[in-house]
Amino acid sequence: MPRHRTAMGRSTRTQGAGTERGGAEGMAPCPFAVDDRTIAGHAQDIRLRLYRPLIGLAVPALLYLHGGGFTSGSLEEAEETAAAIAAGTPALVVSVGYSLAPAHPFPTAAQDAYRAALWTAETAPSLGVARGGLGVVGYDAGGHVAASLTFLARDLGGVSLAAQALLGPMLDPSLTRASRGGIGDADGKGGAKTRLLDSTIADCARCYRAYLPEAAQRLHPYAAPLESRRLGGLPPALIVTAQNDMLRTEAEQYAAGLIAAGVPTEVTRFPAISHDALPGHRPALQAVTDFLRRRLPAART
Repeated sequence: MPRHRTAMGRSTRTQGAGTERGGAEGMAPCPFAVDDRTIAGHAQDIRLRLYRPLIGLAVPALLYLHGGGFTSGSLEEAEETAAAIAAGTPALVVSVGYSLAPAHPFPTAAQDAYRAALWTAETAPSLGVARGGLGVVGYDAGGHVAASLTFLARDLGGVSLAAQALLGPMLDPSLTRASRGGIGDADGKGGAKTRLLDSTIADCARCYRAYLPEAAQRLHPYAAPLESRRLGGLPPALIVTAQNDMLRTEAEQYAAGLIAAGVPTEVTRFPAISHDALPGHRPALQAVTDFLRRRLPAART
């Protein structure tokens, strides 16, 4: 559906809820307007895409941070997932086109997310956002960026985060917790599957090298959330994992760390699906919207 330009750096359109690879099908229908904005980022201007439910109520707001291993991904690729979350919650979803590595390494993506959160909080009155804090949802590298954002918001202030939902997040640059057995193979006897998984570990290592080109950066708490020993004061969390995902162990260990630090945390693992399937998996998206409805301020007149 074409957009109609309304102002420099901004465009709008109206549509109904869509699906990503069939994943969001069956979620609560809700028409929404789509509005593109451009704001100043950490190193360059960044694009935001707003999904605004047309229900005549003030709704909560959240950021969505796409996947792509820090080096790829876009607002366009994230559109169906962001739209499904906007419709299913319902909430104003701000999808963030954060700067990508290797041209823009750490901490650019995290700082872009922080600036997007500040912009959303500051613009909230004109966006019809309910008071009570923002949420953040991130998938894959976007889960890493979302976790970094929760640290920045806690440490720097300026914005209140009421909830975080991480889907198959990348949290451990050392990759020491990544499964090297076959995908979904508890005893590690995966044959060809093991070789496939090893190549995926190599891909993750390449992505981390692009985002964290200096070895010292990989020890920074904002760059290695799983290594952080200061997890207290972070927003309530939902950690969503896939059984057939080499990143499952580190995500679930991060959930354990949050629980030990006193952060209200829920963990949901989905069997028989892969990492790539998570952002379009209907039950996973339903788990996210259920969590957000409980943790974010309710929509109201």
